Amino acid sequence: MSLLGLTAPVPVSFSGAEEAVDEDSHSGAERLGRVYVSPALDGWTLVIGRWCDPCDPERSDDVLRLCEALSARYGQAQAYYYGAQGDGSAWLIAEQGTVVRRYCETDEGEDHYLTLGEPLPFERSRRDALGLTTTWDAASETEEDEDDWAMETMHMAPEIAAELSLSPLALTADTPMAGIGVLARTPPSSS
Repeated sequence: MSLLGLTAPVPVSFSGAEEAVDEDSHSGAERLGRVYVSPALDGWTLVIGRWCDPCDPERSDDVLRLCEALSARYGQAQAYYYGAQGDGSAWLIAEQGTVVRRYCETDEGEDHYLTLGEPLPFERSRRDALGLTTTWDAASETEEDEDDWAMETMHMAPEIAAELSLSPLALTADTPMAGIGVLARTPPSSS
């Protein structure tokens, strides 16, 4: 929490945190105000809230720097965005202090500017399953290929999280857990 600059932790259940973070992310002033910091879940600590969105225009650079810092300290750090109502998907993977991959598909015209690093093996296997080339070449991609890939990636973040670490959508009563979760305040915006 200190590395992220989070303060004022209040113990909360997962369902209570989900309600608070969802309410915050849809309101004006509190949109980025709080995050849920989970107990250790199968060796991972999840930080959940809009503040962690790797493709948010206001936060993407900060989220990238935080993932680099967290991965330098803990070996790995990841940030995801998933719009469960077809709003898109994004992932940022950092290892040993370096971003390995960032990809965003929200059907916004500027998404491609956020792409960093080489496609993950999971991305390559999905492209192969769709009959697309496993390497990107904008000069040879047809519009139909681009559309097929965009549709595929709109829902991919939870799958990549499950493949590389832990997806919040896959948590069950059997997920190993240690500690308690808290709702914490995010640092004041620097912009």
